[in-house]
Amino acid sequence: MLAGILVSDSVILPIGESDSEDRKLLLTLYRRMLEIRLFEDEVMRLFMQNLVRGSTHLYQGQEAVSVGACSVLRPGDTMTCTYRGHGAVLAMGAPLDRSMAEILGKANGLCRGKGGSMHLTDVSVGALGSFAVVGAHLPFTAGTALAAQYLGTGAVSLAFFGDGTTNIGAFHEALNLAAIWKLPAVFVCENNLYGEYSPLATTTPVERLADRAGAYAMASEQVDGNDVLAVRRVVGAAVARARAGDGPSLIEALTYRQKGHSRTDPGAYRPLGELERWLERDPISLVERVLTERGAASTDELERVRAETAEAVRAATERALSWPDPDPKERFEDVYA
Repeated sequence: MLAGILVSDSVILPIGESDSEDRKLLLTLYRRMLEIRLFEDEVMRLFMQNLVRGSTHLYQGQEAVSVGACSVLRPGDTMTCTYRGHGAVLAMGAPLDRSMAEILGKANGLCRGKGGSMHLTDVSVGALGSFAVVGAHLPFTAGTALAAQYLGTGAVSLAFFGDGTTNIGAFHEALNLAAIWKLPAVFVCENNLYGEYSPLATTTPVERLADRAGAYAMASEQVDGNDVLAVRRVVGAAVARARAGDGPSLIEALTYRQKGHSRTDPGAYRPLGELERWLERDPISLVERVLTERGAASTDELERVRAETAEAVRAATERALSWPDPDPKERFEDVYA
């Protein structure tokens, strides 16, 4: 049986007491991963129609990391992420329509159209920001963890970042401080093998990024980032450790982005056959396999979930497109504090 908690529509569900609850968990994780995949496909379509303001960095292929990790958080916990953050914000429970509206620069967007794709934020669900500057959110995460520790709220701060971030000064400063003060933080590295266009081996002298936690006497683990249940299990243990006052952890999730770094990148630098090999381990296909092998869902039921999710994303996109652009008179509101 699985252990832990699942946040679904802001309701904490106990997991692991029966087969029916395990089935419910798997289907919930599957549906959320599908939402993110189809949402990103729609963002790509809209970007190609010149309807997305600014650049965008898509998340296809990495859904198991954010969904698995965020599934063990509870209300009051917080999350920060990078400019490739649509998936993480949606995994925290941000609404599809207002998220899409933000990317389209609409007045009804999460940030009233002022943040866009690279700054997607929904404080109401604990998604405290997508940060465009590499590594900038890690000291911020240490700060929210310090606040939780000082106030005694029992909250945990979770941060997602890429493999390239582990070479940034802010990464080392944040982990060092979190370790010294035993802050309730979990640092999740989404190692997708490339820092923008550069292969990891050309920029980083260590193969196993989780080993960098040793410099800070910090708990660490490497996990299959395409296996949502494995991510959930490993991050769940780290979150429980942080909540108990036993300090931070560094988790390295091995995954792969199926698209280029940004929408202007065809990914031509990838070795021949690499993408195809990773597509064989697509995280959504792996969940479908688990569901069918365990007898938790039939082929017809999976098709129904796919159809329902596709309709939800389609309807959310239509609503977002129908909403007005921001009033130019409001352009300076919420810009300065």
